Amino acid sequence: TALAFAAFADAPVDVAVVEVGLGGAEDSTNVLHAGTAVITPIGLDHTEWLGDTLTDIALAKSGIIYPGATVICAAQQEEAISPILDRCAEIGATIAREGLEFGVIRRDVAVGGQMLTLQGLGGVYDEVFLPLHGAHQAQNAVVALAAVEAFLGAGAGKQLDAEVVREGFAAATSPGRLERVRTAPTILIDAAHNPHGMAATANALTEEFSFRHLVAVVAVLGDKDAAGVLEQLEPVAAQVVVTRNSSPRAMPAEELGAVAREIFGPDRVTVEQELPDAIATGVALAESDVDGELSGVGVLITGSIVTVADARKLLK
Repeated sequence: TALAFAAFADAPVDVAVVEVGLGGAEDSTNVLHAGTAVITPIGLDHTEWLGDTLTDIALAKSGIIYPGATVICAAQQEEAISPILDRCAEIGATIAREGLEFGVIRRDVAVGGQMLTLQGLGGVYDEVFLPLHGAHQAQNAVVALAAVEAFLGAGAGKQLDAEVVREGFAAATSPGRLERVRTAPTILIDAAHNPHGMAATANALTEEFSFRHLVAVVAVLGDKDAAGVLEQLEPVAAQVVVTRNSSPRAMPAEELGAVAREIFGPDRVTVEQELPDAIATGVALAESDVDGELSGVGVLITGSIVTVADARKLLK
């Protein structure tokens, strides 16, 4: 982290968007006292370090808020928002909340993504095309918009150039987030690695794709909530192939298979020891239900950022 900050200073960069590695209050990035702080939706993750409740995790994340800062906060569950509001009140920070000061006004599924109307801090931005899938990406977009507005001093009566905003979002990419890497059959990769993230992925698959037979290839890290991830995936995946990724922290394939059988049933679960074999099996299972054409069948490779990185190397 220190080397990165030194490199930024030497460049020098005009603006740095710095993501916390773990939590917030005790993360090494928190030597920065940023004037604009962003908190995205909080779910249960890294519980062994941050605590096993949303309140505990939100308390850790609120540590990035400093006196005089503007906080852009995505919609949160009630137990998560309370520590954030308390921190802002305690130190004199200003908070803008999704659903109050900013938010997604309208969202329509479009070819290759979605068309949005966004309420920013400075006004309404319409006809915004976002080439990413899922309601969670629309939420990410409006949070990013509000953060830029706050950073640049936009607000009531001071709006960003709407055309610049449109151009920026139209050029957005998010590798490894419902990213299509092959066709015939369609192969998607998605880095969802906790129940909260997998729920968003499952919702996007249901809303924006028309798979009649989807096979999931899953590899997770050993410290993740594998059962919670698979429970979110089960309604949208006809079959699952479990494996392991290249991380030394990866959950063994047989262990993950045992978890998957409890959720999917033994007839819907296949275990492969290596990711390349798992992908080949997933494709074969998808293609076994084609009736002469590949429309409507697909493979989703998911469960970890490492899994997605491994798959991209194999398939891109």
